[in-house]
Amino acid sequence: MRIHDDRPDAAGGYPDDRSHRDFRPEEHGWTTSPEDSTVGGGEPGTRQYAVTGELDYYDDEAYGGSGEGALRRDLDFYDEFPDSVEAARWHRGADFGLLMLRLALGFVFVAHGAQKLFGAFGGSGLDGTADMLATMGFRQTQVLAPLTGGTEFAAGILVALGLFTPLAAAGLLGVMANAVVLGADAGFFLDGGGIEYPAVLGAAALALLFTGPGRVAADKGRAWFRRPVLSASIGLLIAVAASAVVLLGMR
Repeated sequence: MRIHDDRPDAAGGYPDDRSHRDFRPEEHGWTTSPEDSTVGGGEPGTRQYAVTGELDYYDDEAYGGSGEGALRRDLDFYDEFPDSVEAARWHRGADFGLLMLRLALGFVFVAHGAQKLFGAFGGSGLDGTADMLATMGFRQTQVLAPLTGGTEFAAGILVALGLFTPLAAAGLLGVMANAVVLGADAGFFLDGGGIEYPAVLGAAALALLFTGPGRVAADKGRAWFRRPVLSASIGLLIAVAASAVVLLGMR
């Protein structure tokens, strides 16, 4: 990174040939004497300024905002070290990893949604899903069954495509949050009927909500793709609100 030193030298001139006719020292805490503030005493059309105090190139305080000492004119940010820029750059491995996560998560939820909606893959269909929800204490199960199955099915497709990812991931997170709350009494591990499986799926949906879908996605370039934290925060609020409505209002 280069620092352009535009401070006057001991003779009152500037160290390079660049013009400083528009420079106003009083704006930066420098003082001018009357005899030095008029044109003359140097090249035609230039001003010479008297600087209060000796300027130390290595004095950090000279670059502070106190108005005294040297003026730090500008920094050339185009000469950053290549290694540091490369280390912070998004890489293809992250895109591939997010693509695999999306495809796996999308397939799981599409399959579960198809079980609930259509009775596919040995599922119980809408009637069986409604009966299962009724045993969990839910009301209006004829509405809740297609809502749950439809959320899993549609959101799974969208996640796999990387389309409307914040909304889709929020839907999956809300469904899994309900599953975790309802199954908490059974413990954690899956072999005992615990919440291990929905907890992992919910964590994957939460991670995808904040990372975004990656660049191999239909969302690339969209507004929510360019603002992942903002869109993830909104999606998280939607997930929490939807989960609360289902648990508190329909049970």
